[in-house]
Amino acid sequence: MKTTCLIFVAFAFAPLAFGKHHKSKDGFVSLYNGKDLTGWKTTGNWIPQKDGSLLIQPRPGEKGWQRYDDYLTSVKKYKDFILEVEYKYPKGGNSGVYFRIGNPKDPVKTGIECQVLDSFGKPDDKMGHHDHGGIIRTVGPSKNMSKKPGEWNKMIVTCKGHHLQVNLNGEKIIDHQLDKKGEGKNSGVSDRPLEGYISLQDHGEPNNLHFRNIRIKEL
Repeated sequence: MKTTCLIFVAFAFAPLAFGKHHKSKDGFVSLYNGKDLTGWKTTGNWIPQKDGSLLIQPRPGEKGWQRYDDYLTSVKKYKDFILEVEYKYPKGGNSGVYFRIGNPKDPVKTGIECQVLDSFGKPDDKMGHHDHGGIIRTVGPSKNMSKKPGEWNKMIVTCKGHHLQVNLNGEKIIDHQLDKKGEGKNSGVSDRPLEGYISLQDHGEPNNLHFRNIRIKEL
């Protein structure tokens, strides 16, 4: 009887264990369950919302971007992947999508950042690596695909070996070889590891941003 009970308990909890890493038919796995921060590490004020989105709302006095422990960082490393993230920023809002971070204590120097920024209305020929969709210290987007503040943007980051592509709101804006130098005087990120953590940036007050539909497909 005891053996029967143990087997029953094991199978009863099996769906819960598998459910945390459920893979959809298209091969993507959700990194945010819409309820809590399971699968992530942070000391920041990341607040799950009733609509299933996730709000970063820096606490009073939390300013600047060098509070790396407040970033929302995955507990798992990823190598080759397609990462999808939806987000909306307020007017002037600033954040970033980091990937292949070698050391979460210093994502800026050991990872790659795709800029999240309210660049709405800026001319295409004025867009640089610090503008929305740009790869910091590497290459700017080919065009400005930024939505208005308060509207949802969708970013798709594809990494396979040294090849990086970024699609923003339905348009490919980055196609770059990571082992090459950045454009102009930009140093590039050729020294970054080919595998690492994923992280969303807490840029400090007053940057309150919402994120949702954070999904990844490993290649």
